[in-house]
Amino acid sequence: MIRRRSTPAGQHRPVLLAEVLAALDPQPSKIVVDCTIGWAGHGAELLKQVGPRGRLIGFDLDADNLIHAKERLDAIGHPFTLHHGNFAGLANLLGAEGVKGVDCLVADLGMSSMQVDDAERGFSYVRDGPLDMRMDRSRGRTASEILAAIPEEELRQALQDLGDEPEAEKIARAIVAARPNGRLQRTTDLARLIMEATQAASWRLHPERDKWVLHPAARTFQALRILVNRELANLQQLLRLIPSILNPGGRAAIISFHSGEDRLVKAAFRDGLRAGVYQSISNEPVRAGWNERTENPRSRSAKLRWAKKS
Repeated sequence: MIRRRSTPAGQHRPVLLAEVLAALDPQPSKIVVDCTIGWAGHGAELLKQVGPRGRLIGFDLDADNLIHAKERLDAIGHPFTLHHGNFAGLANLLGAEGVKGVDCLVADLGMSSMQVDDAERGFSYVRDGPLDMRMDRSRGRTASEILAAIPEEELRQALQDLGDEPEAEKIARAIVAARPNGRLQRTTDLARLIMEATQAASWRLHPERDKWVLHPAARTFQALRILVNRELANLQQLLRLIPSILNPGGRAAIISFHSGEDRLVKAAFRDGLRAGVYQSISNEPVRAGWNERTENPRSRSAKLRWAKKS
């Protein structure tokens, strides 16, 4: 039996929605910020909670997402504003809005199923498309441009650090060797190259344990996406900004999907607690329950951490 691997086309299921609402406890008349508004899965529910006297401010690097988010939020009818931009510049954007502090902040660091399903975006290793991977297609280098120039050792390190890829050395060597013959332009070409380099079979179910075996290209594609969009650097900046953005008693919730991201969030919240910046933090990451993991495969690797400002 073949199990569903992603959210059905055209649908969006926000990860850990109930857990985010519990962590943030949004109250009427409060100001909430969604740093990664996407299709407003989390944002819409937050806006409903703060009501007509509250306010939602949303940000997204992907301009396409803002169109869908606006449609969803318009239907609710409460005040909101949306910005196309990087959440690393959150303080400046809030200043432009005349907002000195916020009561709730959420950041979902993962990708949406809609982005993966759009082959032209280049995020999928099973859908053929240009090897792009930029969240903001108006700027920056594409994945193919980075792969054409990055030194082999730097690429190997990125695959290890950003993708936890055990075959990083083989894959990096194969990518560099493939540069002269132009095999680094399409997603499926790169996926095949990785499979050849690692002598791996295609994506499949384990014949005995009935569990998905991770696609051989999954970790490399993850590492490239993080590299293309400078995701760890942006997260570090956000974590530095949060204490100055939250009002006293305000709460932040961050959902990560990669061990490197989770380590950064854990360390920042822990250090803030020790310094007295935060009144309390989550001791352990909050994970999706069985039902959500079954219905929404994207939630399986999600980790939610929260912090409450002193």
